[in-house]
Amino acid sequence: MASGSGRIRVGISGWRYERWRGVFYPPRLPHRRELEYASRMLPSIELNGSFYSLQRPEFYAAWRDQTPRGFVFAVKGSRYITHMLKLKNIETPLANFFASGLFELRDKLGPLLWQFPPQMAFDEARFDRFFGLLPRDTAAALEMARGHDERMEERACLAIDRPHRIRHAVEIRHTSFVNEAFIALLRRHRIALVVADTARRWPLLEDLTADFVYVRLHGDKELYASGYDDATLDDWAERIDAWSRGGQVARARLVSARKPPRCARRDVYCYFDNDVKVHAPYDAARLAGRLGVPTGIQDPDAFAPPRHLAFARPGPPDTRWRR
Repeated sequence: MASGSGRIRVGISGWRYERWRGVFYPPRLPHRRELEYASRMLPSIELNGSFYSLQRPEFYAAWRDQTPRGFVFAVKGSRYITHMLKLKNIETPLANFFASGLFELRDKLGPLLWQFPPQMAFDEARFDRFFGLLPRDTAAALEMARGHDERMEERACLAIDRPHRIRHAVEIRHTSFVNEAFIALLRRHRIALVVADTARRWPLLEDLTADFVYVRLHGDKELYASGYDDATLDDWAERIDAWSRGGQVARARLVSARKPPRCARRDVYCYFDNDVKVHAPYDAARLAGRLGVPTGIQDPDAFAPPRHLAFARPGPPDTRWRR
């Protein structure tokens, strides 16, 4: 297995949240400048709008231009493919997804996240076929994108600046994936298993299956809402540091008894999705500080949720940007 660089990126899942305005975002900051601001506070952000609908090339180009040099987006794969079609007859939808503008991110295109619904169980043949379809660089993705349907005719992006590597990560939410055959399949295709902390609602697995690790921290006590305390962040920092060095902690939560292919270093992408009470950017900065990853957030330990958010319950999801 090829090694990554061991680089660690810590960020947030999405950036357009009304509750963050006047708390994380400065008062009176125009909404159109929120990405510009957030991308200078943290080095990576998950782009979630792509999960709900096909975006447009001009959107991706604008997001690229609003962010600083060295910034990276993780891009969430289409739920039409994962949740609605459930990986059946997906060649054209995959082509449409890649034609929708991802190439405009250029060197800011990070890993692609494919999340599956809690009702979807492991089907080895179906996932093997899906993994085999996924392009591993933008040149291959461009060839796939040329198979888009007529709906994309006037809005497709079918050009790349140069080939860029594409990595894929899978987030599962059904206990049938706690299966050695699934781990073996991921390793064969060199696809990362998302390490997902979901307040014990869905499986939290830490098997290493690729030359990078993808972590999503949704809240360890209350899904999407609770913040992470110092001891828990210390634990995550220890794990992420070990992964970046090509290792594994002794108390890892594993499915497979087989050791992963050797890898001198692994890149790690970690995103906080506990946004409801605005913990996400501050927890990200606190974890980043433990790992020596610079951020623009000053004194994140001083953050406390505003009183009006302290017992807020999640509202209806914003289907353009929510998880």
